[in-house]
Amino acid sequence: MQMLSRISASSTALFHLRSSLLRPRFSFHPNNPFSLPIQPHHRRLLFSSSMDSATASTVDSVADNFKKQSLENNDSSNSKRLLKLEELNWDHSFVRELPADLRTDTIPREVLHACYTKVLPSVEVENPQLVVWSESVAELLELDPKEFERPGFPLLFSGASPLVGAVPYAQNYGGHQFGTWAGQLGDGRAITLGEVLNSKSERWELQLKGAGKTPYSRFADGLAVLRSSIREFLCSEAMHSLGIPTTRALCLVTTGKDVTRDMFYDGNPKDEPGAIVCRVAQSFLRFGSYQLHASRGKKDLEIVRTLADYAIRYHFPHLENMSKSESISFSTGEEDDSAVDLTSNKYAAWAVEVAERTASMIARWQGVGFTHGVMNTDNMSVLGLTIDYGPFGFLDAFDPSYTPNTTDLPYRRYCFANQPDIGLWNVAQFAKTLSTAELLNDKESNYVMERYGIKFMDDYQAIMMKKLGLAKYNKQMIGDLLKNMAVDKVDYTNFFRLLSNVKADPTIPAEQLLIPLKAALLDIGMERKEAWTSWVKSYIQELSTSGVSDQERKASMNSVNPKYILRNYLCQSAIDAAEQGDFGEVRRLLKVMQYPFDEQPGMEKYARLPPAWAYRPGVGMLSCSS
Repeated sequence: MQMLSRISASSTALFHLRSSLLRPRFSFHPNNPFSLPIQPHHRRLLFSSSMDSATASTVDSVADNFKKQSLENNDSSNSKRLLKLEELNWDHSFVRELPADLRTDTIPREVLHACYTKVLPSVEVENPQLVVWSESVAELLELDPKEFERPGFPLLFSGASPLVGAVPYAQNYGGHQFGTWAGQLGDGRAITLGEVLNSKSERWELQLKGAGKTPYSRFADGLAVLRSSIREFLCSEAMHSLGIPTTRALCLVTTGKDVTRDMFYDGNPKDEPGAIVCRVAQSFLRFGSYQLHASRGKKDLEIVRTLADYAIRYHFPHLENMSKSESISFSTGEEDDSAVDLTSNKYAAWAVEVAERTASMIARWQGVGFTHGVMNTDNMSVLGLTIDYGPFGFLDAFDPSYTPNTTDLPYRRYCFANQPDIGLWNVAQFAKTLSTAELLNDKESNYVMERYGIKFMDDYQAIMMKKLGLAKYNKQMIGDLLKNMAVDKVDYTNFFRLLSNVKADPTIPAEQLLIPLKAALLDIGMERKEAWTSWVKSYIQELSTSGVSDQERKASMNSVNPKYILRNYLCQSAIDAAEQGDFGEVRRLLKVMQYPFDEQPGMEKYARLPPAWAYRPGVGMLSCSS
């Protein structure tokens, strides 16, 4: 807790954000240790000019790089030979370089002194079928699209038939769940097949989710249902198209067998179609991958270092050979005013980058109204990727306290407004883990958390400026807007899309100011119309000083404010059809979500507000294990 008590700039910045998001004061469960004291002082930060090349180039552009990867591969696809499945270039660095479980059985147990267990998929299948696939992910792997037409493809990607070159394993990790240390968790229903290297030497892990039991399954069956698999597949690809760092999804197959699930934990289980999604990421390492070993005492602390070395070597190689000319230093603000050079400790530089990637990712979540639902530390990627799509949801009516997770309803720890703070809390646990393994000292740990807060506010403010078409950040205006949106339960996505239609003309009569926003401001009374008119007046006044034309601003705003998001009711419509054997809607929805910022004539129905049936139980709220 020593490091937490010394957070200054980061916690202060997030405090201001909570105010702008209208964060309600929730009384969390006593077992929830999430409490970040705010200190009044501010540290003085000293950066060399090379800070930009050392960190900004690797953090600020990370989401853009993820988004561009498929485009770059597409541009050069004509010059590359597309591969059959048997020709994929497998590598197994994780298995080769990290300590393994000596056993290979799937009996639930505590797995000690090991990062993974070799285990084969064991799911039973009966005439499995291919539901949907991602062409852009296939391009990352340089996989020939004709491979999806192979009669045996569903057998291979259900795990029923082995892929040539794969060495399957389940990862061992722990984590904090709802703020409480849960001990060993691990891949209970996910089995990684290995890493594929493409012609650019990019490393992509392939993982089957729902492929059967592992030693980490505990009391579960290791299986997944079609409902949750469709949601994960579609959201992985939708988030990528929104420019948000995320794990990807190659394909989704049905198993042809039913799986019993009690969706609402109400004692009414039912059989649902089984399915398996093939997830793809450069790495599935999580905060909890490091936490587990640090929690097990001195004997396993060396594994934390080994895992850190592994991550840096393969995923942060620019940190291996930093020179003093790239020095990054900061003043601690303490009495001795000592400075720390991060180039003297690659682990500190790495932790800072992990924190900043995490902050940037969450800022982007807030920008599009995405709520993860289960921000446990085992669901936090060290690459700053959105990982583990369980009970996620995009905001419809703006509600800062919204949570898509039924398990989270009593205390709303993981609600939309809390996500920035929870990100900081999780980063604090990660920094504490590295400190326990003596990879960071206290000053470095504090700086890691401070950089999270600063990076989050920088990115969040930049995103909100772009969403509103503002030349500078106006805290009062944005705060008033979010307050109005919350009072009138305004649709988050549609409102910002419509906002680009407002003209920067201060002479527009007051009675006409709300016309461009009419479709979003439904059924508001006279008092609320006055509040909105007042806000639009101040907004137009701000726009009129920017010197940017209405046409130029509209194009810019529409490039960051999506028209199409993966609303829960759209998912449910696709799920309902797929459960009856019709996969067409899943595929259509995937195509729409690949171009979220485009108008897409003829697809307007996918941008509509949720219908009345969308609010029935089971559509917008899911449990953690769904």
